[in-house]
Amino acid sequence: MAKDNLTAVLHGINDLRLEQKPIPEIKDNEVLLEMDCVGICGSDVHYLVEGRIGHFVVEQPMIMGHEASGVVAKLGKSVKTLKVGDRVAIEPGVACRECQLCKEGRYNLCPEMIFCATPPCHGNLTRFYAHAADFCFKLPEHVTMEEGALLEPLSVGVHACRRGNVGIGSEVLILGAGPIGLVTVLTAKAMGASKVVITDLLPQRLAVAKDLGADFTYLVEKNVSEEENVRRIHKLLGSQPDKAVDCSGAQATARLAMLATRSGGCVVIVGLGQAEVTLPLVNAATREVDIRGVFRYSNDYSAALALVASGKVPGLKKLVTHHFDITETLKAFETSRYGHGNAIKVMIHCQKRDKNNASKF
Repeated sequence: MAKDNLTAVLHGINDLRLEQKPIPEIKDNEVLLEMDCVGICGSDVHYLVEGRIGHFVVEQPMIMGHEASGVVAKLGKSVKTLKVGDRVAIEPGVACRECQLCKEGRYNLCPEMIFCATPPCHGNLTRFYAHAADFCFKLPEHVTMEEGALLEPLSVGVHACRRGNVGIGSEVLILGAGPIGLVTVLTAKAMGASKVVITDLLPQRLAVAKDLGADFTYLVEKNVSEEENVRRIHKLLGSQPDKAVDCSGAQATARLAMLATRSGGCVVIVGLGQAEVTLPLVNAATREVDIRGVFRYSNDYSAALALVASGKVPGLKKLVTHHFDITETLKAFETSRYGHGNAIKVMIHCQKRDKNNASKF
């Protein structure tokens, strides 16, 4: 096996380095993966720029990356579900499997969760990486490695839509047309939503959302009141949405989600901003608008893979706007951080691009 294990390590704010690391040993229930694709997430950039997200603080060098796919290179003694050479998507959070929350199926809330590139846990932006076999999902031959890596953000969209009970005939308001807002558009339409309207401050993002299947787009303008925004959204949609998914995390979007949702509807909070904000809770409570939080995902990777494999979300590929080799990691992060070239999803290739794809991405 090759000894090259080039790895992207964050040492502190704006201090990202490429280093050689030992190829990891695997436990009996793990597989050693030769990594293929790793996408850059907004959280990766946030750790680079701020050194922390909430109470998760980078206090020691941390390997980056959590949106990933790879090829099985070695099996642990207890692994029966995979074989060497299998192409897999990697669900980056491994729970304890034993606590009450895990047993209830809500393992994303496990207090012992080990999640890639969330301090103090290392990520998988490296040539070789060890991971629990039961959190690896074998990819059908026609699904690309890039799509495998995109299952991570897509699973957030799946979890959000499930939390909001999006289904046939749902009318959905999505706030924020970043990567998570865009995958939520794809998911909501695939789950049967009849109308999807998405908001953003940037017209170029809304153009992408429209191309991905959003029925309506709404450009939020400065100096327009909440009441007027609500009125315009209702007029655009021709009705009041029964579901709203806030993918932005700003106070303004959370408020707009609650105020615009019809009585008896549901608001799902995906984007996380300030720890404390001012919200119209009395308005929501007296209209029985449910407010539900989202933290990552649980039991959603299989559904996300099914959506991709069945062709229900063909627009997913369009999210990848830039490709870089792992040796170009610093440039890749700069592109994602500053949005160069209207970047949406930046993909880093740990192997030669398309080496493990049946057809070009």
